[in-house]
Amino acid sequence: MRVLGIDCGGEYTGYGVVELGSWGGLVCLACGAIKLSPREPLARRLAQIYGQLSALIDEHQPDEVAIEEIFYALNVKSALKLGQVRGVAMLAAAAAGLDVAEYSPLTIKSAVVGYGRAEKEQVQLMVTRLLGLPEPPQPMDASDALAIAICHLHTAGTLTRQRAVR
Repeated sequence: MRVLGIDCGGEYTGYGVVELGSWGGLVCLACGAIKLSPREPLARRLAQIYGQLSALIDEHQPDEVAIEEIFYALNVKSALKLGQVRGVAMLAAAAAGLDVAEYSPLTIKSAVVGYGRAEKEQVQLMVTRLLGLPEPPQPMDASDALAIAICHLHTAGTLTRQRAVR
């Protein structure tokens, strides 16, 4: 299974493509971030996200997409912008015929680090180790996106095993 993890953000939207290898190990196929200019109108930034995510989907052919759920935000304006970015990411996946799974930050951190209140640096370190990368993914948004993809692969694997037992 190949998963595109997306870490939605207003300035950077991280992405990471992770595949479950035939031997059961995790493989990082791609990661990075879409950098957005705050000087561009919001509609252009959303179009840029859509275009680049669509291109990543075309290039890497993921089986599914996973994104982070919206968490509580103090700033309403920021939360609305984040919601718009998430909507565009979900649209890019749906337009390609892909299912989208959503995970809370607590669930993602628990799946990757084993502790739901882990710091970003701990998540980045575990992502680096789990994927056997020579150095931590940069920027942090790319690392977060890889963590989301890893979370989905772990969750999907558990659900598959549970269905097999029934």
